[in-house]
Amino acid sequence: MILGQWIQNAKKVLISGGSPSPAADVKCIVCHVLGVETSWIIIHDDFEIPCDQEKVLNDMISARAAGKPVAYIIGHRGFWSLDLRCSECTLIPQPDTETLVETALKHASNGARVLDLATGTGAVALAMKSERPDLIVEGCDVVPQAVELADENARLNCLDVAFYVSDWFSGVKGKFNLITANPPYISSDDPHLSQGDVRFEPLSALVAGDDGLADLRYIISTASEYLVDGGVLLLEHGYNQADVVRDMFASSGYSSIDTVIDFGGNPRVTYGFFRKQ
Repeated sequence: MILGQWIQNAKKVLISGGSPSPAADVKCIVCHVLGVETSWIIIHDDFEIPCDQEKVLNDMISARAAGKPVAYIIGHRGFWSLDLRCSECTLIPQPDTETLVETALKHASNGARVLDLATGTGAVALAMKSERPDLIVEGCDVVPQAVELADENARLNCLDVAFYVSDWFSGVKGKFNLITANPPYISSDDPHLSQGDVRFEPLSALVAGDDGLADLRYIISTASEYLVDGGVLLLEHGYNQADVVRDMFASSGYSSIDTVIDFGGNPRVTYGFFRKQ
């Protein structure tokens, strides 16, 4: 089939399947399968798709029409300036999480030691290292497959970040100037869990007890044991959790607490400084 006609047909399939971004989804899948850039597609709409590649394209469009996230279908996702491998063992890196990276970079001193908890694909840790080679960065996750994936992303992006298995701080050693985390923070009864791409992501990386606050509370109450005097803890959280998260920071003795707004205008990242009394 001619590429231009296939693209039009694929868009119709995704529109019928309820995709929120059919045109972008089709372009992403075509670029992946054919190994081309978006600009190539525009000027080669008369390209005759080989039968074997057309079958792969059709299978991927069917998977997307069924709701499977594009990042899981093609196996990678752009984040910050990086291209990261993705798998169903962990969350897909989201643009909102770039707010966590931006805020952390503003507070990272020269040569700072940085820990990224629940690192998943390694997105936050690797983005920080890519911008600041002087930082000593490590990341941990309770899921061994996620740690393997983060290791692979470090190799593919030629970044020196150490990843290891740890249930929160259980395997962490030493103290850090800066600790980041994008932990599970969704309540188990949140209706968003049955909508969109989230349906396919691992619940263990999304849902926390106590209305989504349990893991945030644990990290805030424990992280001070692993921060140097003047160290900073930065946490991503839900759009409606900023007030209670700031209260938890204050109750645990942090100071200069503040919340940062994400690209969508939602309060997304809260941080505070630990100072010895």
